[in-house]
Amino acid sequence: MAGIAAETPKSRYHSGLFAYLAMDTMTENDYLTAWGLYAFAALGCLLVWWRMTRWIWRWLREPLQLLMAVLLFSPTIVDPVKTQFAPAVAITALDLVLKVGNNAWRAISDLFMYTMIAFGVYLVIVLIRWPIERAAKARRERKAAADAALAAEPQEDDEPFRRPAPVSGMRVEPRL
Repeated sequence: MAGIAAETPKSRYHSGLFAYLAMDTMTENDYLTAWGLYAFAALGCLLVWWRMTRWIWRWLREPLQLLMAVLLFSPTIVDPVKTQFAPAVAITALDLVLKVGNNAWRAISDLFMYTMIAFGVYLVIVLIRWPIERAAKARRERKAAADAALAAEPQEDDEPFRRPAPVSGMRVEPRL
């Protein structure tokens, strides 16, 4: 009986096929794969958000789209020793809902910092874009006014001896 007890089969997690399931840490490849999948899913969510906010007034739509991009793509550090990062929204949500960990305030501060940086850059871009758009609008209005004035003045006849255009159903005789 002692020989039978010594030969007890090991669990299925000890086989080579399932050995990765028994590990509690991520390898570098798993870490990069997870970030790649998250980036792909976040890009899909961002595209859906752009589609949902397409009808909104431009000066409200662009900041909302920027805010969503910051929420989806801003990382926060999870383990300072290993320098591993995770999405700040996910860390905040998991820490607040499950009441585990102490990374929620760090993630919130990272989100706030990334949001302020993004809106500062957006403000600079808007301040550069605004006078350019005003000049383009004035140029379009001047062109439309010039086209309307050109259409309103009578056309001069450049060819006074031109043949009249044939009216449908009439035969045009050649001139000799």
